[in-house]
Amino acid sequence: MEGNKELISLAIWTVVIGGLFAFAWWKGWIKKIAIYTAETREELRKCTWPSMTELKGSTVVIIIASMILGLMTVAADFIITLVISQIVSHI
Repeated sequence: MEGNKELISLAIWTVVIGGLFAFAWWKGWIKKIAIYTAETREELRKCTWPSMTELKGSTVVIIIASMILGLMTVAADFIITLVISQIVSHI
C-alpha cells in the first residue's frame, strides 16, 4: 500500500511539473530564458578576467581592509562604551 502512495505522489508531481513546463513553453518563457542565457554567456566572453596573481593580490587587500575596518569598529565600540559608562556612573 505504501508503494502505491509513493507512485501516485510521483505521478502527481510529474503531471504538475510537466504542466508548469508546458505552460511556460506556451507563454514563451522558456525561449526568453534561453535567449537571456545565450546573451549572458556572450557578455561574459567579452569580460576581462583577472589572472591568478591579480586575484591573490586583490584577496590579500580585501582581507587586510576587512581587518582594519573590524579593528576600527571594535575601537569605536570600546570608546563609546567607556564614554557612556562614565556618563551613567556620574548620574
